[in-house]
Amino acid sequence: MQQSMESLVQLLESYRGRDKAIRTVCYGSQLVGGVLTQKAEADVSSQRLGKSLLLFSAQLSHCRTVLRLFDDLSMLAYSHSYGFGASEEDAGVRWISVLTNVADQLYYPCEHVAWAADAELIKARSDKWWLFSTVLWGTSLLLGILRSLRILVLLKRKLKKYERDGGDRRRSQLCRQMRGELLSILSSTADLSNAVHWMPPGFLWAGRFPSWLVGLLGTISSLIGLIQMNAGGSEQSESSPQ
Repeated sequence: MQQSMESLVQLLESYRGRDKAIRTVCYGSQLVGGVLTQKAEADVSSQRLGKSLLLFSAQLSHCRTVLRLFDDLSMLAYSHSYGFGASEEDAGVRWISVLTNVADQLYYPCEHVAWAADAELIKARSDKWWLFSTVLWGTSLLLGILRSLRILVLLKRKLKKYERDGGDRRRSQLCRQMRGELLSILSSTADLSNAVHWMPPGFLWAGRFPSWLVGLLGTISSLIGLIQMNAGGSEQSESSPQ
């Protein structure tokens, strides 16, 4: 119990850890609130609780948007340190990563303008800038899925090589890496599904998800993010802004 409490405190003391915790609570509240408000047979108190949880989720989402006002420099520092990925062995992984960094870097100013327009700090149409930011987020997620798939192909080739040559320790390490990439694909796919839902009506399944499904997909993605952070599996701290 003491160790669990210390781990939680340590998580909340870091900015990235706190953001992931808020994200998990945000989507979890949307999941439970969506389920409670969806039930036709639910009593008045359950309906009221469900609506309160949805409002709480919306406030936490707004909180994360405000906190991301300060993420541009950290993203820029990461993009600068990665550069054109000269350290990457595979050209496909390198260029996908570069494009992902570009999409992530452009995402933040678009979201900032949308937020400022909603707050009436500037005169602009916020819906247009929210659309830009959602498209960039979805692009980043799609590129992340492609990157993980490419890495999985490369890891499978290495795994076959080590199966022939022996080396149990190296095989075990490769299997752990493959599981990590599979989790990343699952997480990004869940987020990408929500990104499409937030696109303008008429685009694929845009606007068709009930609140509980958005919450479920976001909760799955958030829990995977916490697992990866705990395992030291987060390679890019600025990824998955939403």
